[in-house]
Amino acid sequence: MADLEKIVEELSQLTVLEAAELTKMLEEKWGVSAAAPAAVMAAVPGAAAAVEEEEEKTEFDVMLKEIGAKKIQVIKAVRTLRSDLGLKEAKELVDSAPVKVLEAVAKEAAEEAKSKLEAEGAVAEVS
Repeated sequence: MADLEKIVEELSQLTVLEAAELTKMLEEKWGVSAAAPAAVMAAVPGAAAAVEEEEEKTEFDVMLKEIGAKKIQVIKAVRTLRSDLGLKEAKELVDSAPVKVLEAVAKEAAEEAKSKLEAEGAVAEVS
């Protein structure tokens, strides 16, 4: 059996570029792929940007920031957006602004909800 302490010591002396090359060589030899060599790549200039590249966001939240002057119309708009809320619950939600009205919805639905709230004088935000 190999002396594991000796292997650890030798690997500790590798530069980041050498460690990355070693990873590639082992992947080719064993026919596997490192799922996330981010720890090694993060130290390589330019590689961190590739690792941190964000995927396109698919779920959005709609925040009611301010009610505005037409509170009753805003409550009605919230009830059209949230059919699970009764009048009392919708009023409590509106009264607790700033608050999330919708969570994890598609971009189109979030933009439509924002438009409905803003049409009634409220200030809304999609995030």
